[in-house]
Amino acid sequence: MLFYDFEVYPHDWLVVIMDTDTKSTHVIVNDREQLINLYNANKNSIWCGYNSRHYDQYILKGILLGMDPYDISKHIIQDHQGGWSYSNDFKKIQLYNYDIMTTFHGLKQLEGFMGNDIRETTVAFDTNRKLTPEEIDEVIFYCKHDVEQTMEVFMNRTEEFTSQMSLIKTFNLPLQYIGKTKPQLSAIILGASRREYNDEFDITIPDTLKIKKYQYIVDWYKNPENRNYEKSLETEVAGVPHIFAWGGVHGAIEKYSGKGLFINCDVTSLYPSIMIEYGYLSRNVSQPQKYAEIKRTRLKLKKEKNPMQAPYKIVLNSTYGAMKDKYNQLYDPLMANNVCITGQLLLLDLIEHIEPYCKLIQSNTDGLFLKVNSEDDIKIIQGVAHEWEIRTRLNLEWDTFSKIFQKDVNNYVVIHEDGSYESKGAYVKKLSALDNDLPIVNTALINYFTKGISVQETINNCNDLLQFQKVVKASSKYKCAMYGDTILNERCLRVFASRSRNDKGVYKLKSEDKNPEKFAGTPERCFILNGDIKGITIPRKLDRDWYIKVAKKRLKDFTGIEVAAPHPRDFSHELGATYVE
Repeated sequence: MLFYDFEVYPHDWLVVIMDTDTKSTHVIVNDREQLINLYNANKNSIWCGYNSRHYDQYILKGILLGMDPYDISKHIIQDHQGGWSYSNDFKKIQLYNYDIMTTFHGLKQLEGFMGNDIRETTVAFDTNRKLTPEEIDEVIFYCKHDVEQTMEVFMNRTEEFTSQMSLIKTFNLPLQYIGKTKPQLSAIILGASRREYNDEFDITIPDTLKIKKYQYIVDWYKNPENRNYEKSLETEVAGVPHIFAWGGVHGAIEKYSGKGLFINCDVTSLYPSIMIEYGYLSRNVSQPQKYAEIKRTRLKLKKEKNPMQAPYKIVLNSTYGAMKDKYNQLYDPLMANNVCITGQLLLLDLIEHIEPYCKLIQSNTDGLFLKVNSEDDIKIIQGVAHEWEIRTRLNLEWDTFSKIFQKDVNNYVVIHEDGSYESKGAYVKKLSALDNDLPIVNTALINYFTKGISVQETINNCNDLLQFQKVVKASSKYKCAMYGDTILNERCLRVFASRSRNDKGVYKLKSEDKNPEKFAGTPERCFILNGDIKGITIPRKLDRDWYIKVAKKRLKDFTGIEVAAPHPRDFSHELGATYVE
């Protein structure tokens, strides 16, 4: 594998290529022949980059074809055009390009999350002259750093590459497809061929539906006046506010906390099952039985605990999204709507039948949170649900938990009897090396919810500087980032709350005639550390109180309760005030 990154200027270009097999590093500056030779020696290798799907691969192909790399770069960056549209000749160049970028974050942001150096070259990319030897050396230094960081990101995301390769190997696809997205690969695997339709709202209500109390919701979907993606129905179901729309159903008791016996009821593979059982797979698939066979194979392998089930799962789960993507061969908005509406209404059907035996806490796409009074209630609910399973030809999975903190349908923590927990939402998600943004605040909330530890105790006892970082970036919409009144060279900043009156705030500037905008979620006073911070001692001026205030505000957002004092260890005593039931 080769990891590579291009830097392109009006009169210069360079590339750094690191070969994982030979452990060698190649630096090529303005030398097309050298690049051609290196490419020819490695044309059957996988070339890995960050955002290389949209940028670097076209620079590479353009240079090989004798084109002006800066003109291609302008086409992509300044004109906001897809690199593929610059020239049809790009198709002549064989390149097995794998893009490590799988999120909206830029490489510098990920470097920041990992605690690494995020300083940037001082050589402006619009320098309209030949670069000096010193400037070339500086650009090479930072380019090497970015390639090394790309390799580190890759190591933190190996499962993405592994899953991509497993798709290619399992379904005997050519290696050239390594650069395609998983939905694109799913379309190829299913043999989809794009067709044009004009019937996306001619939805079908499933004949297995048995709804009485909430028939008005079914009627809302049947009404032609509501067949608009902008429209939705806000109503109450089982005493809980719900929104029914064309993208799914969501309902939850907001700012809810509870202790007792709870059930998590999930429909197994809801959308794939609906596509198979109700014939709602994309009509662009000529052999729909292939999709059903993929599901059967996956279930067999899963039962055997065989890791080879993973590529089959990817195809199953990415198909629905592809049916809504107008650039995908699976695009079929009617079938996508049928799947989504059927899923919502069948879940509503289940709620209607089990409502007398439980308290609904939330419903979300394919699952329910329920509170019951006893184990006997669970048996009754499962008995009622069994009839629903037979009638709808869908299967349910059951789990229990003992405590819940729920801000809304997309933000919650559920805690099991053994102390393990599951969480969803930005405030409480389990952070990774590539998502370390105010990690100490997330940790403080989780410790509070799961262990009864006050946010003060968690924050005051932490001595790892990285846990306190806030990483921000001025997007391409902005001219620059600023520290107080000072314009900064870097657009990506790692900031920490400061107690020093000499420290300033961080801002982003759109244009000279606009006022600077404060970066959202940053302190009024902060210090910037854009170098490698791993192992650095926490400065005395770190304002721990700021992080405590942020944590308390987030707790209030979750529970609706002002947290003034440390959280008592007696969980039941504390929760007595937060119950809403």
